[in-house]
Amino acid sequence: MHFNFSFTIVQTLWTLTFAALLVLLVVLLGRDRARRFPWFTASIALVALRLLSNRLLYGRMPQFTLSVIFIILADISTVAALLVVVEMARRAFASARRSVWIAGAVALVALGGIVLATWGQWPAWKSLAVDTPIAALALLQLLAQKTSLLVDVLTVALGLLVVLFGRRYGAGWRTHTQRILIGLSTASLSQLAVQAIWQIITQTAAPHSMAEYERVVGLREKLFNSNSVVYLAVVIWWIACLWMDEAGVAAAGGNTMTGEEATHEAESPVAEPPQDSLK
Repeated sequence: MHFNFSFTIVQTLWTLTFAALLVLLVVLLGRDRARRFPWFTASIALVALRLLSNRLLYGRMPQFTLSVIFIILADISTVAALLVVVEMARRAFASARRSVWIAGAVALVALGGIVLATWGQWPAWKSLAVDTPIAALALLQLLAQKTSLLVDVLTVALGLLVVLFGRRYGAGWRTHTQRILIGLSTASLSQLAVQAIWQIITQTAAPHSMAEYERVVGLREKLFNSNSVVYLAVVIWWIACLWMDEAGVAAAGGNTMTGEEATHEAESPVAEPPQDSLK
């Protein structure tokens, strides 16, 4: 018996990714993780919303209106992703001294600024004048692209710092914070790799025939599909990790305490039950 599937690879990846995002939201809300990671939960909801809007609205609205919606959603998503980085850094290094926290933050921002300034081309300042709706939309698109690049660089760097030093500050391997960051770093590293490879291809490839052009386009599609597969695997990783309680959780009388919260309580002069993990 032969099966004939009408779904393309893109449609299949979209369906699996959207379903996985919905399951992840259910886990975040049902397992009471959303209160601990509110910005991470909000960013996942925004990713799901963008996927759904792309599927439902594409080709059914005027092009300019569609571009406005997609670009505004992209800007909001990048701001939320930046707040996720701050949220993860605060949870991972909450017990660090203020001087260490500030020094690390400055170093990460400096690294992100250097990569942002040297990666890709920046348009001329004269072209950034917001004198028409199209120019304003182009500026918003540029802001979304550059902020997304900055978030990817910061996420990879922060993930590396947490893997190396997180255990010292209560964010070891078995904590949700480190496992979320591992997923975020993997997705960001994949995104950066795809952008770098595609940038090299566009700079070196010079198709002289339609066959060569189609080969380049097909390579681009394979790159983006590979990136989608990596993100799908990351979402599944988050579902599995966030469904399970952190190692070292002690349940007594309905109260639970995570490893991070136990560390913070031990360092505080007055021990109080952790409010964000009560069931």
